[in-house]
Amino acid sequence: MTDYVMNCRIMSTKASPVIIIPARMAANRLPGKPLADIAGKPMICHVWERAMAAAVAPVWVATDDAEIASVVRNAGGEAVLTRADHPSGSDRTFEAVSLIDPDGQYNLVLNLQGDLPEMDETIPSILLRTATASGADLTTLVTPASQEEATRKQVVKAVVSWNEAGDVGRALYFSRSAVPHGDAPKWHHVGVYGWRRQALERFVTLPPSPLEQSERLEQLRALEAGMHIAVAAVDEAPAGVDTPEDLEATRARLFAATGG
Repeated sequence: MTDYVMNCRIMSTKASPVIIIPARMAANRLPGKPLADIAGKPMICHVWERAMAAAVAPVWVATDDAEIASVVRNAGGEAVLTRADHPSGSDRTFEAVSLIDPDGQYNLVLNLQGDLPEMDETIPSILLRTATASGADLTTLVTPASQEEATRKQVVKAVVSWNEAGDVGRALYFSRSAVPHGDAPKWHHVGVYGWRRQALERFVTLPPSPLEQSERLEQLRALEAGMHIAVAAVDEAPAGVDTPEDLEATRARLFAATGG
């Protein structure tokens, strides 16, 4: 069976999406960050609210911590407790969807990040639209990288082959280096994903791949396993919170935005 026929069959199946936001307490550089106060509410609640505002799918927070789950539920959200020993957010996401939907009704899993309190509410919609149209195993987003971002190893770059219209691409590689070489545009990877459920189930059974271990980028495991990663572009990447400095900068922006 050709890839084209397989993709057409996938695309003809009605998408039934769910949003999963993994959130763990034991972040290396900023422990407890899901509960960090930002403009009067925990960071995870900001992310949950923005995911809900997209209004494209049910939203669940997947966490290893009862306090995080309680905070989300007190805000009116849904939370599911997962194991504490997951090596990645993808593993936590798969356990979560398996727990909340053991019968497999959700066939498309939108995996957001719990440290993006300024995420634009259009991001889940763009992710869903691209995942549905492409028929890819998984979908992700990029934004143009500045010259400064291209040189920073903390900023992951994506090498993308775009279609003729330039609106949907296929990921060829991801790196912390400034790739591709030369004058070609550099793309800043935005670490959110739209997984076909079967692809996610397969992915979490695969061992870490050589390129994944070299670059320390989990998505390379999918490419080395032959998975098709579709890509769409957004205007800018949402600011993530990884360090105390990130947290203070985010607090200042959101405090100002809320009229504090």
